[in-house]
Amino acid sequence: MSKKQIGIIVLIAAVMVGGFFYFTKGRQALRSKNVKQIDLSGIQESSGPANQGDVSPITGIACPNWNKRTFAVMQPADVAARPLAGLSQADMVFEMQAVYGSITRLMGVYGCTIPEEIGSLRSARHDFVHLAKSLGSVYVHWGRADIEQFKDLLNNGIIENMNCCDDAGKSAGKYCFRKEATGNMRGVDTGYIKADQMLEGSQAFGYSTENTFSGYQHQAEAPLDQRPSGGNLRVAFAKPFDVEYDYDKESNSFKRTWGGTADTDRNNNSRIAPKNVVVLIANAAPIKVGEQYVNVQIGDPWFDEYDSGSAFYYMNGKEQKGMWKKDKNKIDSKLLFLDESGQEIKFVPGQIWVEIIDPGQALRWTPGV
Repeated sequence: MSKKQIGIIVLIAAVMVGGFFYFTKGRQALRSKNVKQIDLSGIQESSGPANQGDVSPITGIACPNWNKRTFAVMQPADVAARPLAGLSQADMVFEMQAVYGSITRLMGVYGCTIPEEIGSLRSARHDFVHLAKSLGSVYVHWGRADIEQFKDLLNNGIIENMNCCDDAGKSAGKYCFRKEATGNMRGVDTGYIKADQMLEGSQAFGYSTENTFSGYQHQAEAPLDQRPSGGNLRVAFAKPFDVEYDYDKESNSFKRTWGGTADTDRNNNSRIAPKNVVVLIANAAPIKVGEQYVNVQIGDPWFDEYDSGSAFYYMNGKEQKGMWKKDKNKIDSKLLFLDESGQEIKFVPGQIWVEIIDPGQALRWTPGV
């Protein structure tokens, strides 16, 4: 083999090693480099309500149900199930991987407004359970992931839940229903629940209706003349689960595009457009060797080693950097959204959409003018 051939092989090997480092470690290193690292050891949950007056503890908006308990509902990201019903009226939405490296899942948190219908409904995942618990929500799902430890957790009442599947635990089958499949919709995408059924089932199980969540702090919206024109956020989950948000100056919201298609609510055709978008960086890996289910290290008390990381906040058309923290020693610990000084973020009143991505997944913010 000639020296030239050896040189080419060495060069190719170096490029491959460099590419591997970038896609596994490099992206996170570059992100972390631009985020001020703060000492989270002394960070504690604030005591007392975060907001004054009769406003939602999550959105900061006045509503009749401000002191009522929320419902955290599992919903799919599968293309055949889109558009989903209810998400435009959720107080908060969490989105992250459910199957390693590809399929995501969502959890809509409903309090101020409970839509007439919510769907499709899908199975429970352990990474969402402790987040629902932290908000004091009733957890609503259709079945559960086939993970033995997780089955035991749900059956032992780790969270007050409504399982639309007629199996062990808190069965809520009679309070849910299936629609006729249309278009590309599969049978698993046909599960729904109505607002009155959800309230009736929760009451039948003897669950409290009182809100216990302290809430997130809020600030006034930026005046129109202080908002930028445009701005684009790309959250690169694997296609077709990739998401983009385009900032709209007039409404001070981020219009959501999902898999290249404008994301709307099946109930009312409204564009999904949260006032706040949060992106948390958290390591993810198969829950065990050969397992399809993912474990996202977002501070759960069962499988996680880490319970903090970098965070990026988007509101008033701008990006703000910080950190997140959720004490993995307490299942109901509050998910803390912190700025670079360690203080809790103050959100714009309105819906909060939380994207949780692995360090290897791309995040790109293009600021407006």
